[in-house]
Amino acid sequence: MKQTDSVREAFSLEGRRALVTGSARGIGRAIARALAECGATVAVHGVRASDALDQSLADVRAVSPASAAVTGDLGEPGCARAMFTATSAAIGAPDIVIANASVQVRRPWLEVPESEALLQMQVNFHATYQLFQLAFPAMRQQRWGRLISVGSVQEIKPHPDMPIYAASKAALENLIRNLAKQCGADGVTVNNLCPGVFATDRNAEALNNPAYAEKVRAGIPLRNFAMPEDAAGAAVLLCSAAGRYVTGVTLRVDGGMGVA
Repeated sequence: MKQTDSVREAFSLEGRRALVTGSARGIGRAIARALAECGATVAVHGVRASDALDQSLADVRAVSPASAAVTGDLGEPGCARAMFTATSAAIGAPDIVIANASVQVRRPWLEVPESEALLQMQVNFHATYQLFQLAFPAMRQQRWGRLISVGSVQEIKPHPDMPIYAASKAALENLIRNLAKQCGADGVTVNNLCPGVFATDRNAEALNNPAYAEKVRAGIPLRNFAMPEDAAGAAVLLCSAAGRYVTGVTLRVDGGMGVA
């Protein structure tokens, strides 16, 4: 962002290429749409072909016709590389990577089998790290890039029935601070977007319990649940020239829950 740029220009993503994992629905879908509206060409991602992924692609193509969809199960070895290759073939090497895909298992910690623990760490942490590794060289060469993980308020307020999920998100927050120091000199910012309690499909079953929903709401200073679109503006800030001097931070979109 130059001193002469207007605020509107600073939020433009014209000419940028973005990969948003886990963007068939929910927060990822809202972020993908917002980036496209700001001018980016976007690769939306789902585990497999689905009506939800088709609709997400239609949403972004309505404003960014060159956008594309890629599929892959990030819990599988080698998927991150294959998906990055497919993204690069479809839209070009991404100069924005938003790692939103995650696996969340609700289970008391003494009952978590090794397979579930490993899957959550693979998708939530290892796949993010791998995608960042794959994307960084091209970003470094052009001296511009954005690496963004999507964490969780559980980084600081872990839920007793989601210990591995919370730990995986806390690991991401530490990774982002580490990589920000290493990538900054090459023009690449590295940040963590931290949602609170969002009214998404993932949380629908739990929040449909009135007593539980009221208990959760009481711990949020703004006293309501977020919608997926509430994360979109924060993501655009971190991706755009408006956020060029923001790196190594966790930007909480949690209604104040993290400080309550």
